[in-house]
Amino acid sequence: MEDHWILRRREDEEGHPRKTFNDPDSENFESQFLRDKARIIHSSAFRRLQSKTQVFSLGDSDFYRTRLTHSLEVAQIGASIASHLRFSSPLDQLSTLIPSNSLIEAVCLAHDLGHPPYGHGGEYSLNKHMHQNGGFEGNGQTLRIVCRLGEFSDHHGLDLTRRTLLGLLKYPATHSQVANYEKLQAHSGESPSKLSLYRPPKCIHDDDADLLEWILQPFSASDQAILSEIKTKPGGHAKTVRKSFDTSIMELADDIAYGVHDLEDAIALGLVSQKIWDAEVMEQIQSFEDSYLADVVTRYTEKLFSGSHKQLKHGISNIVGGLIRDTEIRDLQSGEHELIRYNACLKADSATILDILKTFVLKHVIRQRQNQILEIKGQMIVDKLFEALLENPERLLKPDEYELYKTSNSKRVLSDYVSGMTDLYASRLYSSLFLPQSGSLFDQF
Repeated sequence: MEDHWILRRREDEEGHPRKTFNDPDSENFESQFLRDKARIIHSSAFRRLQSKTQVFSLGDSDFYRTRLTHSLEVAQIGASIASHLRFSSPLDQLSTLIPSNSLIEAVCLAHDLGHPPYGHGGEYSLNKHMHQNGGFEGNGQTLRIVCRLGEFSDHHGLDLTRRTLLGLLKYPATHSQVANYEKLQAHSGESPSKLSLYRPPKCIHDDDADLLEWILQPFSASDQAILSEIKTKPGGHAKTVRKSFDTSIMELADDIAYGVHDLEDAIALGLVSQKIWDAEVMEQIQSFEDSYLADVVTRYTEKLFSGSHKQLKHGISNIVGGLIRDTEIRDLQSGEHELIRYNACLKADSATILDILKTFVLKHVIRQRQNQILEIKGQMIVDKLFEALLENPERLLKPDEYELYKTSNSKRVLSDYVSGMTDLYASRLYSSLFLPQSGSLFDQF
């Protein structure tokens, strides 16, 4: 592995003497990625994920996944994919291409750090206030947390290695490069209340363009151009079309966790029946006669709907295992560096089956009426909190936050502050501010 992938942005000591095992010149690359993983796990942003919504609103059941449990599952799946690829791929691709388990776990554990309270609902609300000020997007906020806001460095956040940051760079373009608000402009005279009009593009924030430049520095100009290639969409936001190899593993793991583990929650909570499953999933899967994964899903369907949590877990784990087994390394036929030229992908049939599962979850879980009500509620809470803070910063911000507000990009400081709130904290603060019978001098905020 090239030495530049374990470099960190921090060049000064910031008052902290360097330890031998933290030396960026160390040839022990694995220790550097273990350090990344440890810093992520011990960060406050990671702990806050336990109180942020995944799909269902937070509850007491052990079948309610939070952003924290989701991130842990993505890390486990990502490490399993890397191990499978390491075992099944040609030897000449192993040296620098396939990440170590520590590296891919670090990337997967950190991938949702930037998600605001109430998930995508909160994201739309924050982008409403930031779309003319560099934008707000959850993945972009993740990069901002690990590079600027995290508590392990005064100026460089968690101060992670360059390769870990590359793995987290899902959309290597700034907000201004990909944003298209034509639909919003068409409703501008109506002062639109539909927050969906403020759906952000997939990007990093304009304020963080220097981070993008630093992460991509080791690549040639042609590779940087390939990775930053943008596909336009009429009437919608543009989007980058390429990602690095490590990112492709993380995205696969994320998709599997979403399509299979969120399905597990839905079955356990009785939101879907076997009758609906047979009609919408099994009828499509039966056409994949020679697919190992299709055979696995067919064999374990009865377990999924047996009413036994043990049987359900057994069926789900086998489907996840089938998806991991069907991952492979694909040559994209462009790019000089192997981290650009190659991606981890599912075999064609398995990719289609995973899409069927994700569509099923989207229809019967994500778009379920109660979930939509809660999402709109979350949107309104985040929107009103931002407005209150913007109108009363000196009164509502903590002293250190207010000092930042006065001396820097004020709206970005507010965006950082609100996006870092947990669902519970945001709900309590909203109640104290806007509900007459709520709030007390002794409430801790």
